[in-house]
Amino acid sequence: MGVSDHHLDPESASKLSGKHQQLDQDFDEFEFDLNHVFAEELRETAKEPGEIAAPEPKDALKPITGKVTRYRSRWLSWSGFGRRNKVGQEEGWLAVENIGKTYKRRPVVRGVSLAVRRGESVGLLGPNGAGKTTVFYIITGLIAADYGQIRLDGHDITRLPMYRRARLGIGYLPQEASIFRGMTVEDNIRSVLEVTVSGRKERRRELDSLLEEFNIEKLRKVPAIALSGGERRRCEIARALASKPSFMLLDEPFAGIDPIAVGDIQNLVRHLTARGIGVLITDHNVRETLGLIDRAYIIHSGEVLMEGTADDIVANADVRRLYL
Repeated sequence: MGVSDHHLDPESASKLSGKHQQLDQDFDEFEFDLNHVFAEELRETAKEPGEIAAPEPKDALKPITGKVTRYRSRWLSWSGFGRRNKVGQEEGWLAVENIGKTYKRRPVVRGVSLAVRRGESVGLLGPNGAGKTTVFYIITGLIAADYGQIRLDGHDITRLPMYRRARLGIGYLPQEASIFRGMTVEDNIRSVLEVTVSGRKERRRELDSLLEEFNIEKLRKVPAIALSGGERRRCEIARALASKPSFMLLDEPFAGIDPIAVGDIQNLVRHLTARGIGVLITDHNVRETLGLIDRAYIIHSGEVLMEGTADDIVANADVRRLYL
């Protein structure tokens, strides 16, 4: 049977309180030592300043404090360790650090670093075969990177499986149609709510809210196979939001969409950022995407050529020569 402090005499309670304080201090010292050892391991395994060799983490969900070095014009890569006050080590950021992937001795992604914060729309742009979709697969956990790290709200999620990343707030909308074509619009959304929301009344309320928010309430009983391209995207995004993500990865959102629906998709992306969701978009349609995003990364042959605003990218001679 447990004993609470109010059952003790003042002297015993004082001693017990002192022991609690000492235990807290001992734990803090142990935690500092553990982080120090881990930091030394990362320093020894890094080949160059700013490059992380991604050893096995001691705790996949434990934030690792650190200092960053400047990657091009943004704080993106880590070289030492100090206070958690830089991009990727704070709440509200999804950061990719120096990731790489090789298939059959052919490097597909080579040292890519990028970061997105909540409420911001960022583009990952480049020609077909540049490595955009592979980067998305690595971030979502569909495939594992050969090296590098991925951080969400300051936590290392590099080793986590896809379903755990989704629970932590990473949503993904693939280029291909992802809705269940044999189900109605409302059943598509309800299929996610059955997992994420407890209580029938609450699920019903959340379902009605999403249908109204994305203006598909009149389509709730329509089979998904009968939807137009724009209506399908609305249904897919509404279903993705049923899991309450902090970040959404949109892979080629304008693919298979008629020109009339392009503006509709752009408005949907703006709606997501207004909700406080960070959006990372990959596309090869420059005109539609640059007019939508806050900034972009240009990727070519698996490497990031540059990062900046739409004006910065259009003004860059190398980008114009290779891509625009």
